[in-house]
Amino acid sequence: MKKLHKDFLHVRKPWGSFSQYCKEKKVTVKILEVKAGESLSLQYHKLRDELWLPLDSGFVAEVDERIIHARIGEPIFVPRKSRHRLSAKKKARVLEIAFGKFDEKDIVRLEDKYGRKGTTKI
Repeated sequence: MKKLHKDFLHVRKPWGSFSQYCKEKKVTVKILEVKAGESLSLQYHKLRDELWLPLDSGFVAEVDERIIHARIGEPIFVPRKSRHRLSAKKKARVLEIAFGKFDEKDIVRLEDKYGRKGTTKI
């Protein structure tokens, strides 16, 4: 049994394996679809942690100072207040699980190539 983070674990079974990402937690689950050559703003959240699970190849994740060339199914944990961004080399999807209080206004943008306003107030 391999621990990924807190409640997350990976368990091998005779028939294969399973990965558990949360247990009895209040979460918000989304699938983000990012167009080829596009990226999310460099941002952080005050009220929630996030777990990203790439469903397709082609993602580059930035979490604080780390650059991660994500593989399909490779979990990437983003603690609250961590600067983060996703970029897609080609059209790709990522499953996002948010832990904590979820509010779309809980986004502090540090850089945004689309010209959206900087900090979103909560």
